[in-house]
Amino acid sequence: MTQDKEKDFRPVNQILGSQPSLGPIPADQVLPWTLIALAAYFIINGIFGGIFPDDFQKWLWTVLITIWGMATWWILTGGRSWRFLSKFVGVPAWTRGFARYQSILFVNHEAKNRKTKRRRRR
Repeated sequence: MTQDKEKDFRPVNQILGSQPSLGPIPADQVLPWTLIALAAYFIINGIFGGIFPDDFQKWLWTVLITIWGMATWWILTGGRSWRFLSKFVGVPAWTRGFARYQSILFVNHEAKNRKTKRRRRR
């Protein structure tokens, strides 16, 4: 009887269906967060670098803006990212139409075809 119960259950891999991650960081957030961190660095140290008197203030503002940008991105796209990002995907405008055949040689093939076709009555 114990053999029958062992056959009923199959071992299941716990990782199946889960989202890939690098520790606590979801894998789909790594690239956007890197770009946000680089943008914050270049904005603070490149554009507004002369405003701050010492390096500590530059790095403090760089870290604060980076954390703010990462948190905002994670709130907008975390978990169910398709709900926010699908708004920016262009939907093709499909229309149904038929183009009329236009001969390059200006020969009226439609009139020829109508004369040669015979309709059968049933």
